[in-house]
Amino acid sequence: MSQWLEERLDLNRLRRKYFRKAFPVHHTYYLGELSLAAFVTLVLTGIFLSFNYQPSSALVRVAQQDVPTAYASILFIDSLPFGPVIRSIHHWSADVMIAAAFLHCLRILLTGSYKKPREINWLVGLGLLGLSLVAVFTGYALLDDAFAVTATKIGYGMAESIPWAGAWIAQVFFGGVYPTADSLPRLYPLHILWFPLMIMGLICLHLLIMIKQKHTQPPYAERVAPHCILGVPLAPHQVFASAALYFIYLGTVSIIAGALIAHPVQAFGPPGVTTPSVKPEWYFLWIYGLLQLIPSTWVIHLPGGGVLGPEFLGGVFGPALLAVAAVVLPFVDTRRSPLRYMELPNQHPWRTGGTLGLLAFFLAGTLAGYRGDLPLSIAWLWTVLIGAPVLVTVGVAMALRRTGGV
Repeated sequence: MSQWLEERLDLNRLRRKYFRKAFPVHHTYYLGELSLAAFVTLVLTGIFLSFNYQPSSALVRVAQQDVPTAYASILFIDSLPFGPVIRSIHHWSADVMIAAAFLHCLRILLTGSYKKPREINWLVGLGLLGLSLVAVFTGYALLDDAFAVTATKIGYGMAESIPWAGAWIAQVFFGGVYPTADSLPRLYPLHILWFPLMIMGLICLHLLIMIKQKHTQPPYAERVAPHCILGVPLAPHQVFASAALYFIYLGTVSIIAGALIAHPVQAFGPPGVTTPSVKPEWYFLWIYGLLQLIPSTWVIHLPGGGVLGPEFLGGVFGPALLAVAAVVLPFVDTRRSPLRYMELPNQHPWRTGGTLGLLAFFLAGTLAGYRGDLPLSIAWLWTVLIGAPVLVTVGVAMALRRTGGV
């Protein structure tokens, strides 16, 4: 049988060319694989959930109460054996995928691995992170409880706030003025089909480029094996390591999901006339904080009927500005450095300080998201939001320069 396959597929040549690729052994490289493991788990658990979910807002009778069909289907899933656990695994895997992808991007940023010739893969990685965030957001609405409707309305308002094209974008994405009867049928295929397919395509492209260009090497590789790729072969070593990581992840997230059932819809109830006080997930909380800080009087009228309002400034313009900065970074930072090896954070104090300053900005924005729960004034929060990133950037850069940075 092996000879028959060899004559037709030339498997030995495939094995020599690809399966013997050397993968560097460094713990930070597993952040990307962890994000991939979470995505695979999302797909598998999503298949189970899709068998029992109905994307409809039509009212049905459940326990002497009229509730949306989608909400009723979530109640049905929670009544199945291990149904709440599988739904909880789906929820926590989304959190892990976003967190691991974000930390992976931070590792690339801190080590300068975005530079030539890796600009394309940096852009692909940013696209993966952005698509993942949008895909997770579309999953919000599918629960169709009071929390989901309130949180999704915030996203709808942000989309609608885009000057000139906002109403059209919101109409296409949400199927009308959210919530409407067409919203769930519009968001459901985006969440379970089109966004996952696009993410899969970008993952394949990301891996192909990485295999073609090879990993950046840990700094110690230059001393141990200069001008060589130091690592373990793809098969069987790296395959076994990746498989072990996946099963460790699956076991860990299953324990967490069983102990902490995510988002019990019964606690929020079906959508009603009152708007519950809710906050988005942690990865959107900094944007929510910006929306809390920008006063309603910040309105700029543009020619042609365009309006720059608080929702646009905090929810669209701020994140878009950071996204543009990330896109142009590899084309601005063109300082020459060895292409094969990771740079140490202390070799570039200002880049390291700026990265940690960006984290301080996210944390300050997250803190602003709790403005209604903490006795914090808007003036104080604005001071922290602007001052903390500057202080962290300058402080870290100065400290690294004194300890041997350049």
